[in-house]
Amino acid sequence: MRKIAFLGAGNMAKAIINGLIAAKLYEPAEILVYNHRYEPTLAQLEKETGITGTTKLVDVTEKGEILVLAVKPFVFPRLLADLKAGLTEDHLLVSIAAGVTIAQMEEIIGAHKIVRVMPNTPALVGEGMSSISPNGQVTEAEANEVKQLFESLGKAEQVPESMIDAVIGVSGSSPAYTYLFIEALADGAVAEGMPRPMAYEFAAQAVLGAAKMVLETKEHPGVLKDRVSSPGGTTIQAVKTLEENGFRAAVIKAVQVAADKSREMS
Repeated sequence: MRKIAFLGAGNMAKAIINGLIAAKLYEPAEILVYNHRYEPTLAQLEKETGITGTTKLVDVTEKGEILVLAVKPFVFPRLLADLKAGLTEDHLLVSIAAGVTIAQMEEIIGAHKIVRVMPNTPALVGEGMSSISPNGQVTEAEANEVKQLFESLGKAEQVPESMIDAVIGVSGSSPAYTYLFIEALADGAVAEGMPRPMAYEFAAQAVLGAAKMVLETKEHPGVLKDRVSSPGGTTIQAVKTLEENGFRAAVIKAVQVAADKSREMS
């Protein structure tokens, strides 16, 4: 793997760094992280992971080849403008900022190798889902290299940038929908007399197990649902109630409005 440097030392940068170290793609000392201030964020990241921190932007372009842009979207214009002078054709920029398009980045730094990545928060526990969208300057080998980086956080798939809004709706924002579902499941169990901590554990493990079955069996979710739904049984009655109350339609609409909001932000 080529030398890597991060711009930004927040939670997502930390999640990616921990994934790279756990997957043995990099040793901690091989990872350089830039932050505009050393204390407290960068100092804590150094202490927790063993990476090398810097507050000098020039270090990033001099020592890094893959540059992971892990800063808030509002910081991007100034950061890219400051970074531009040190960039060479060998640098590969990887952006994880929501709402910042490849075209917007190219307006600031010109034609350059850029990969836009959309991870989600389960990356923090090694179960993330990331989309990988390279521009035309990026080779297939380089795109695969970035994909390998993010597979250390869970799963990653290459998609055209035009699908980013759908990605945000179905995986970027959906952990929040899932937490609502888990909370609602637990509330129902509490209403039936189960202690709340136990209800959260039962609900969360059921969701985890169901998701794992979809991924590992490769069966259509409807087929798996049918196998649980015995004729005249408890499950089909519950499914009927969910349908009557617009469960499926509400989820579809949630994905669409998240995608719409993402388009507005770009």
